[in-house]
Amino acid sequence: MRIRAASSPIRLTRRGRIVLFCFLLAVAGGLIGLVSVPGQASDPPGPAPTVIVQPGDTLWDIAGRNARGRSREATMEDIRRLNNLDGYGVDAGQHLILPRHR
Repeated sequence: MRIRAASSPIRLTRRGRIVLFCFLLAVAGGLIGLVSVPGQASDPPGPAPTVIVQPGDTLWDIAGRNARGRSREATMEDIRRLNNLDGYGVDAGQHLILPRHR
């Protein structure tokens, strides 16, 4: 029985290097696939829902009425983004675009 010396390095043939490269490429692709964000479907057709701010309404109230299964905070941030609002204040009579529900 012959024992290989521990100091000799492992040598790969050209085919072995190609197989190792393909394996590492497949592992990297699998990891990227696992951590990537899934795509979002396009918005449903038709006009975006809107609301007219009534006296006494706040953005928090409007987001709460239109959250539909989402958090109020996320809905409020979507309303701010859709309407290019810098702050959280709204004025009576203001028209706000609401996020679409899927």
